[in-house]
This record gives sequence, C-alpha cells and structure tokens, in this order.
Amino acid sequence: MNIVVLETSVVLFGLFTVGAVFGSLLNVCIYRLPREERFWRALRFLVYPPSHCPRCQERIKPYDNLPVVGWLILGGRCRNCRGSISVRYPLIEFMTATLFAALYWFEVPQFLWTVASDSSVYHILGPTGLVGPRGISGAGGAAGEVWLSPIALLQCRYAVHLVLIVALIAATFIDIDLRIIPDTVTLPAMAVGILANTILGNVYLVPLWYQTPAMSTAARMYGALIQPFFAVGEIPSWLVNWMNFVGVPAWMTAHPHWHGLCLSLAGIIVGGGSVWAVRIVGHWALKREAMGFGDVILMAMIGSFIGWQATLIVFVLALLSAIVVVLPLWIVWRNHELPFGPYLSVGTLLLLMFARPIWPSFDTQFFAMGPLLVPLALIMAGTLAAMLFGWRSLRKRLGWEPAEPEFEEAWHAGDQLAYLAGEGTNDRQGQWPRCEWPGLVSGRGQTYEHLWRQGGGGHPVVPWQRNQRS
Repeated sequence: MNIVVLETSVVLFGLFTVGAVFGSLLNVCIYRLPREERFWRALRFLVYPPSHCPRCQERIKPYDNLPVVGWLILGGRCRNCRGSISVRYPLIEFMTATLFAALYWFEVPQFLWTVASDSSVYHILGPTGLVGPRGISGAGGAAGEVWLSPIALLQCRYAVHLVLIVALIAATFIDIDLRIIPDTVTLPAMAVGILANTILGNVYLVPLWYQTPAMSTAARMYGALIQPFFAVGEIPSWLVNWMNFVGVPAWMTAHPHWHGLCLSLAGIIVGGGSVWAVRIVGHWALKREAMGFGDVILMAMIGSFIGWQATLIVFVLALLSAIVVVLPLWIVWRNHELPFGPYLSVGTLLLLMFARPIWPSFDTQFFAMGPLLVPLALIMAGTLAAMLFGWRSLRKRLGWEPAEPEFEEAWHAGDQLAYLAGEGTNDRQGQWPRCEWPGLVSGRGQTYEHLWRQGGGGHPVVPWQRNQRS
C-alpha cells in the first residue's frame, strides 16, 4: 500500500508541475487574446512576439519565466528595469496547478480498495456504470460494449476535462478584467469538446437520454395526461414502450461515436439556448442587457464537453453561487455590473468534483419529468420575467434607479465628424487658401507644430514657396 501511496504522490506532483506550466501559458492568453479582435491573428499573437517586460520591452529570460518559482526568485520585479510584476501571475499558475492535481484526485480513484464507482463523476448509467464497477485492481464484470477499459476511460475523461478547465480559467479572468469572453477562448475549446466526444465516444457523464424508474413513473403520468386524446387501445406502441422503458436506448451503446457527437451537439444547443433565453427575458424585463453574448458561447462550450443534462445542473449551481456572492455586494456597494462567466466556471468545477452526491436529486426531481421539461422551462421563463419585472418596478418606487431608461452610449454621425476633424493634419482646414509669411507662424511660437501638421519632415514647406517651386 505504501507503494500505491508513493505512486499517487508522484502522479499528483507531476500533474501539479504540468498545471503550473499551463498556468504560465494561461497568463499569456489572458493578457493577449482580448487585445486582438481578429481570430487567427489573435492565435498568432499568443506566440509572437516572445514574452517581454511591458515597460522596458526587455525579453524575459527562460529561467525567469519559470512558473511561480521565477516570480519568487525575482522578488516580483523585472530583472532589467525593476518594475513590479503583478502577484496575480504566480497565483494563476498556482491555482491552475492545484486544479490539475485536485481534479485528478476526484475523478480518478487511486487506491487499491477503490473502484470506478468512487469517481466523483460516476453515474450508474454512465460509461463506467455500463461496464460494472470494475476497479483499479481489475475486479468486476462487463455489462455493455465499451471499447475503453474502465481505468483508461477515467484517464481519457480526465484529460478531456482538463481542456475544459483551462478554457474556463482563461474565460474567467478575461471576463473579470474586461467584461468580455473572446471567441478565441471558447470556440477552439468547443471544437475539442465535439471531437473528443465523437472520437472517444465513452467520455460522457451520462447518456444523451436515459430513464430511471422515477423517470418511467413520470412518463406514465405524461401518458395519463394525453390518454383523453386517444381511444382505448389506440395509444402508439412507441409511446407505450417509452412509458415503460428503464435504462439507455440500445443504439447509444451500440454506436458510441455517433452517440458522443449527438450528446455534444445537444449540450451546445441546450447550454447556449438556456443562457440566451435568460438574456432575452432579462433584457425585456429590465430594459438593459442582463447577460452578454459571451456567456451564451461559454455555456455552449461547457455543454459540448458534458452534455445537456449536466449543463442545466451547472446553470443552477452558477445561479446559486452568483446569489451568494452578488447579493451582499449589491447591498453594500449597489454594484449592478458583475460578470457571470466566473460563476459558470465555478458551477462546472463543483459539478465535476461533486457530481456523485449532486446528481441523484436532479434525477428524481428534475430529469424524471422527461418531455414535461419543455413546458416546465417555459413556465420558469415566464416566472423569471415576472420576478425581474416586479423587481424593476420595486426599485423604481423606492428610488433606487431613475424612472427613465439609463442612457446608452452610442457613436453617432456627429461623433464621427468630430473625430475626423480632430484627426485632420491640415491646420487651415475649413479656411480659405492663403499665403502666410513664415515669420507670422514663428511669432506665435507655432513653427514646429506647423511643420508637423504640414508633414514637412523637418523642412519648412509654406504655400508661397510651394507656388514658386511649381
């Protein structure tokens, strides 16, 4: 057992080291990606120019660029100009390293007496549940066609989730700094989520569709609701089979790659669609932007990795986390503009680390409703709109915000004309052409300004001289 503990310690330390290196790369992404709007140029901007001090432009030495350690050796200052280096850089590196090791600890059981069912993301109908609780020691039987062994499956799923964690860290800190989430962070990660689920097939948390006994009971309730629309004995056979079905449809285990693709696409649609719906409802009720479009793409990216059911759980956890943090801030500082991306990241992390105790309550109380989820979602959207509209009316009555909609800055035609006028290099713009003796400009102390505006390159070029030359 001591050997197992030693091996686990070595693995965790190795992952901590790799995570620190990725944290250093994330610092570059967080700083550079938002500063270039064009997609491919932004990706090129990550590697060129090389890392350098923003003050003295001195290129950073490789040994000074070591994660965490380099900052400590330098004492938080540039070796060349002694300018201060923000402590956030080593903190992001340390946090990334810790998450790499912690996520492995939660998702991949590491001791002899543990089995695959001890993983934090285990579900009885998930890929490890389909093959039975086969542990690290190889005990357990197979109950399904899964082309990855349980331990290989856990390792592959962990590696896929690392890509998700890296993208979430970058999106979180960019959102905190600038209130934006660039597509250069979310779209490449979304492509990885789709490809991973399609190629590997069995790295999902739960299948695209499944029915537990509780869900089967809800299906029969649904059948009772629609019974009056059918004569006795005329209910379609597929509906009867669906009401009595428990488990996972056969095609999902028979075709894992197609199942992975469908699961990822469903996660994108449901994840992005849920945030988009809240964005539309919030804008209608509050007369202001409730969520940015970057949050929509971020949630779609999360759904491409973990599927539509897990995405809904993440959204609920994110809302709860936001309420815990935002409500005190609003009471104390009345801060209305807070990024939602960090809370989506926190909700995703909570799900990956504590899915096993969280999931059963959602299975029995939420997902058990089956197709009734669609009308339930519409009812929840209407309730949210009514609550937000009532909250806005209450704030107006209490004088917490002006009755009129807040002024929204916009770039009008007059602003464009003023901008162009200020950018003009002709110091006589809007005046009649005239010849002016250089002494007049010199007497006003405007010789060099005149030369700069005329673009003479250090040589006086005045109208009367230009006329003589021509």
